[in-house]
Amino acid sequence: MRIAVLTETEANESRVAATPDTVKKFKALGADVVVQAGAGLTSGVTDADYEAVGATIAASPGTAADGADIVLVVRRPESAVIEVIKEGAIVVAIMDPYGAQDALAEMAGRNIAGFAMELMPRITRAQVMDVLSSQANLAGYRAVIDAAAEYGRAMPMMMTAAGTIPAARAFVMGAGVAGLQAIATARRLGAVVSATDVRPAVKEQVESLGAKFIAVEDEEFRQAETAGGYAKEMSAEYKAKQAELVAAHIAKQDLVITTALIPGRPAPVLIDRAMVESMKPGSVIVDLAVERGGNCELSEPGDVIEHQGVKIVGHLNMPGRLAASASSLYAKNLYAFVETLIDKEAKAIAVNWEDELVKATLLTRDGAIVHPNFKPDA
Repeated sequence: MRIAVLTETEANESRVAATPDTVKKFKALGADVVVQAGAGLTSGVTDADYEAVGATIAASPGTAADGADIVLVVRRPESAVIEVIKEGAIVVAIMDPYGAQDALAEMAGRNIAGFAMELMPRITRAQVMDVLSSQANLAGYRAVIDAAAEYGRAMPMMMTAAGTIPAARAFVMGAGVAGLQAIATARRLGAVVSATDVRPAVKEQVESLGAKFIAVEDEEFRQAETAGGYAKEMSAEYKAKQAELVAAHIAKQDLVITTALIPGRPAPVLIDRAMVESMKPGSVIVDLAVERGGNCELSEPGDVIEHQGVKIVGHLNMPGRLAASASSLYAKNLYAFVETLIDKEAKAIAVNWEDELVKATLLTRDGAIVHPNFKPDA
């Protein structure tokens, strides 16, 4: 049984799919682990660190993946990498399958069993495998740190002999994992925090963290959550009412963190140009949804811009801005899942294709796209 850990090919991806700690655990399961040279450098892990726990270092993706039964990466592998992975291998990654039919077909064409970690069901058994939560938690934290760095004033209230500096006002839009961490971080830094979300269940969580909850709490709001805990798409009428409330609130804020994402859809625009222009010069917006089009109309992916004195932060791959921490958590998520695919006594791969975790995350198998949400139209 051979496991390969490959270097990420995307320019802004600094994470790695395995750490020395998880390599050691894979070795204990009976696996030979091969790591592509330099795979962990941007996460602070050297080739020597991997070798110290028994991994072999390979110079190229082809050499690393040669004969590998399982390939671990952070992002879905590109075409050049897919070509060097052996047919029938298992590939585990954040696959970003929405709108990626050609890429999925390419994996299927290589007879790869491709697993998308972000499709892991939110059940108790799979909590340790939940990459969305582990990475979003760090993204929410980093968003506030970036906002504080761009903000030209102190965050907490400071009373000095020369006078009092008021606390910054921070508004978090979307109170999922990233949003809740953003609230907690902003509070720890001394800001006065408010937050909004279309799911009524999170109101208590927001308030328990010491933030004020802002929302139009009508009947549609009370029904606005899916069985899986995600936000539903709201009606145009509700969006208009919520936008009016939020617009008045945003004008008074110093920092705004937006986190709203709907799986498989472009990010909803929560802050339009007029809202940005209503904010005070020196205010900061951090858009965590910029990779999906952005929650702010003026966001620029991968850039920090200024519009009428308001800074709009559009960093890509926010978890990757904390690469060492993000890689540590992601690698543990991967190990917890891959461990379920291995027979510990036989020290061999033994996938139970009927397992609910396997069925929820498996995209391609036996030359076809098999996930019901991504099967091509007949």
